[in-house]
Amino acid sequence: MHYNRPMMETGQNPTEATQPLPEPRPRENVFLVGLMGAGKTSVGKMLAKRLGKTFHDSDHVIEARTGVRIPVIFEIEGEAGFRARESAVIDELTALDNIVLATGGGAVLAPANRDALRGRGTVVYLRASVDELWNRTRHDRNRPLLQTQDPRGRLAELHEQRDPLYREVAHIVLDTGTQSLKSLIGRLEASLARRAAQAEQEES
Repeated sequence: MHYNRPMMETGQNPTEATQPLPEPRPRENVFLVGLMGAGKTSVGKMLAKRLGKTFHDSDHVIEARTGVRIPVIFEIEGEAGFRARESAVIDELTALDNIVLATGGGAVLAPANRDALRGRGTVVYLRASVDELWNRTRHDRNRPLLQTQDPRGRLAELHEQRDPLYREVAHIVLDTGTQSLKSLIGRLEASLARRAAQAEQEES
């Protein structure tokens, strides 16, 4: 990256000229997307610790600010009300530097959210099969979209609807499978390092 040097005043000694400081590069953010049960919070916490970044979870921020759990927000305000809160929080958090952000499963539904995520950091899609997601969420009562007569069927519908959006916004797609968290983090760090190296080559 090249920076424009300020012009020197007439008669100014070049050695006395104030040299421009390079513009600081934005500290890279990592944003995790994926369906409920993909492991975004667990992966995000460990990744942030290893990379020396600050971890945020958009759902947890919403709960902290409203003082109630996500299902209560859905019950009182409906999904539209929750999505409005979610969009405001995502816009705020993605504007920060040097963070790892775990987003809610439906964060990619709004085009403005996708733009903010894609444009302000590296987006990682933690992908898992419907069976894997179902095994991880089947006993979790804090999933309002799964409180139906056929929760597994609903999860399959969500996967079909959202998988293309996750792929659209993601810079990196990582299949989680049944591997250990440590192994998954190692693969993710390697992918992030390759992306960073590629970006440096393109800038040079």
